[in-house]
Amino acid sequence: MTDNESCRSFETRTSCPLCHEELIIRWQGDKIPYFDEVMYITAVCQCSFRFADTLILSQKEPMRYELKVEGLEDLNSRVVRSTSGTIRIPELGIHVEPGSVSDSYITNIEGVLDRIYQVVITATKWAKDEEEKHLKGLEIQKALEEAMEGKYPLTVIIEDPFGNSAIISDKVKSCVLEKEEAGHLKTGMIVFDVNSSEMELDASDSEHQLKE
Repeated sequence: MTDNESCRSFETRTSCPLCHEELIIRWQGDKIPYFDEVMYITAVCQCSFRFADTLILSQKEPMRYELKVEGLEDLNSRVVRSTSGTIRIPELGIHVEPGSVSDSYITNIEGVLDRIYQVVITATKWAKDEEEKHLKGLEIQKALEEAMEGKYPLTVIIEDPFGNSAIISDKVKSCVLEKEEAGHLKTGMIVFDVNSSEMELDASDSEHQLKE
């Protein structure tokens, strides 16, 4: 094994949070399109505890992408969402922010809308005893259904303080975020600021909001 390979693949040991027996954590480095350098982390204990995560190691300029979704052709636009990406649909008051269990994925606009649709269905069921929120949830579901049929125009915005998310389309508008704008975004991970002695922990698990 070369030095480079040994740095990209290694193991650490800790205690299982469930049974407290020794737990081996495997770290595997990789390089994939759009995300560049990543680290896969996996751990499996005999007691059934499992853990898996993907850390994105690269950091680019903070970016904002905006796409007007106006028809079926726009639904096929490629979307890269990293664990630090925030997705917004302003017409519906939807904000999907990174949390401590956020995952990264590559899909298209239709895939993003479907993910949000499934969350809205669940949130609407939870709000069944609150008439106003329940009706709002049903309204958002209908709008998303029509959007996935190309009948409801809306805007999909992705913002990422680390620049690892993107919308890929000839129609997309992109810009570099100002430092202050990027600073207000959640990251869903532990962030070490090289210009500060403090460590910021963003452990928000907010995945949806039903606006009243």
